Amino acid sequence: MKCGDPMPFYLDMRTLFVTLVIGHFFTAVLISAYWKEHDNEPALDHFLIAKCLHAMAWLLLALRGGIPDVLTISLANTMLFVGNAYETIAILKVKGHYTFSVKQLYIYLTIGLIAAFHIVMLTANIESHRIAVASIGTVSMIVLPTFYLLTEKNASVLSRLMGYIYGLIILSFSIRTGMALMSESQMGLFTQSGVQSFSLLTVFFVMFSTNTGFILLLKEKADEELMRLASYDDLTASMNRRTFIRHGTQTLQTYARKKEPVSYLLFDIDFFKLINDQYGHEVGDRILQDMSEKIRSLLVSNQLFGRYGGDEFAILLPGMDPDEAFSAAEMIRLTILNPIKKELPVYNVSIGLVTIVPDGSTQMSQLYIESDKALYTAKANGKNCVYARNLDTEPEISGVAS
Repeated sequence: MKCGDPMPFYLDMRTLFVTLVIGHFFTAVLISAYWKEHDNEPALDHFLIAKCLHAMAWLLLALRGGIPDVLTISLANTMLFVGNAYETIAILKVKGHYTFSVKQLYIYLTIGLIAAFHIVMLTANIESHRIAVASIGTVSMIVLPTFYLLTEKNASVLSRLMGYIYGLIILSFSIRTGMALMSESQMGLFTQSGVQSFSLLTVFFVMFSTNTGFILLLKEKADEELMRLASYDDLTASMNRRTFIRHGTQTLQTYARKKEPVSYLLFDIDFFKLINDQYGHEVGDRILQDMSEKIRSLLVSNQLFGRYGGDEFAILLPGMDPDEAFSAAEMIRLTILNPIKKELPVYNVSIGLVTIVPDGSTQMSQLYIESDKALYTAKANGKNCVYARNLDTEPEISGVAS
């Protein structure tokens, strides 16, 4: 190097290898500690396997020179390919995009990449070519999760950020491939060069970002599950009473400003206690699930469906006038008469319906009380019917099943 020339930026390869080993090892230790209490999380299992494979692979590469190259090159890179596959699958599992076809894709992709790497190793065996194959392999592994993270509907800020990070990783490894293929000199694993320094920095960035990102995505998934458990009824997948009232209150405020009507349906299953007594509570639970599934198939995104307790449910229909709400309630009643599962006994519901143009003082409790009165009348009229009231324009409207 001549006096006045800029100092080249080279990194100590062995030190970086040891850093990678330590990083993956401690990630595996932390995940193992967490895994003991969450051993029913498949994504966590896959990520733990990936980190163990990565740690062993980089340890073998760090020891290169003291043990045969067949271990440090062949076995280590095989471990890296398999570890990358497990890590990618873990991400896809967390985001709910892991299917049988995806499983098959990654099996064939991993086998193909290992085969391609060994063909290069057993023929020309040029370091730069091996780097190129490994880089292309990494890119091909993470394209799918990158696509899902960036295009997923209603994706969180964290998911989109992880998608952008994976996009940067794809770009970095693409540059790494180009630099390796354009290198004019034979490179060794510990060669001090700009290509090697960039390669190892890229790998270090991947380790840090993906390890951290996976833990945060797993935490986000756990938080979402806790929120779901706190907001929805496990048996019927409908909103629980508190969540229904909270969202309903927000809807009332919105439609009060619009000065548009809101309709409230309160209903339960006729003779539900007798059904439980005759067929057992297991059949009763299946009836509740059957009913809820049919109701959800009829509702659109701005309509709320909640369970108040037992077999008592409520639906909020924003923007429907009394006639539209009555038609919707009648459709629900008629649909419920036909069980999805034919082995279930026939059952029916009575529905109390109220419609109001809310103002700033309208409360969900008021709609509940008035619809409960309407439901009582529907029961008195012989059950299996809809009884509707318009709170703004009396008289009452009654619809009885024929």
